Amino acid sequence: MRQLHNASTIDNRVAYASHTAMKPVEPILAADLFGEIHEELLVLLKGLSAEDWYKPTVAGAWQVRDIAAHLLDSDIRRLSFQRDQAPMVPPDPPIGSYTDLVGFLNQLNADWIKAAKRISPQLLIEFLAVTGEQVAALLKSIDPFAPAMFSVAWAGEEASLHWFDVAREYTEKWHHQQQIRDAVGAPPLYARKWLHPVLDAFLRGLPHAYRELAADEGARIVFSVTGEAGGDWTLAREAGAWHLYADGVEDAVCRLTLDQDTAWRLLTKGLTRKQAAAKIEISGEAAYSRPLLGMLAVMA
Repeated sequence: MRQLHNASTIDNRVAYASHTAMKPVEPILAADLFGEIHEELLVLLKGLSAEDWYKPTVAGAWQVRDIAAHLLDSDIRRLSFQRDQAPMVPPDPPIGSYTDLVGFLNQLNADWIKAAKRISPQLLIEFLAVTGEQVAALLKSIDPFAPAMFSVAWAGEEASLHWFDVAREYTEKWHHQQQIRDAVGAPPLYARKWLHPVLDAFLRGLPHAYRELAADEGARIVFSVTGEAGGDWTLAREAGAWHLYADGVEDAVCRLTLDQDTAWRLLTKGLTRKQAAAKIEISGEAAYSRPLLGMLAVMA
């Protein structure tokens, strides 16, 4: 599925919004947040005890130190491939599907985490102090409306604009840091400044998640996220496809309400479908909730 948020796409969205009196979603300009969330990470990691580094997390078999190593790996890849234009590691076998891509990335991650067990926590911090600052500078230096080097595949895109790739990268920085915070009992970064861009980026995947759900022309589904960082988003069925808008409507066929904690955990594999279903309030036809319960905003 190819969905490039270019000028033509935006023009179409404006036309739809004019017809429906809804506000189109706008680009998420998150590049300025990288330096600040990087500093939050360094403060967090420097305050960990020796035992904290080996505590389990919700990220499968990864311990706290493994998540820190993964964040370092993502920085290294970004700087090497985008800034320095080093050749990418060729996939073996070739990638022919989304499942192949996920498998390839999972293997890259596993290989790195295994090797990174040789790196001390102190050295991980020192490496991250260097790479995080450089990544923040790199992402701010690129035109947000230029073609992205990496598409946002979980949103169904084969090509993306740079702003969306940056927003996706920000969600990675935020949710992995939050997994560490959960594991060690540190305060969450739930202020609107930090979490709203994450939720907004995650929910850009709704049209792709709902692509196979048929509905009458004009049907609208409202997704309401409660909490300081929350808001309302609406999926509208128009011209045989689902389109996302940045506010709510009264005449929805279904309204799905969940709190901000449930929202980010559901979309990053932090909750099972059963656990999430118990936390979502459904007003209207329950069938419209099923794609949300199976939706992920990470490569998995």
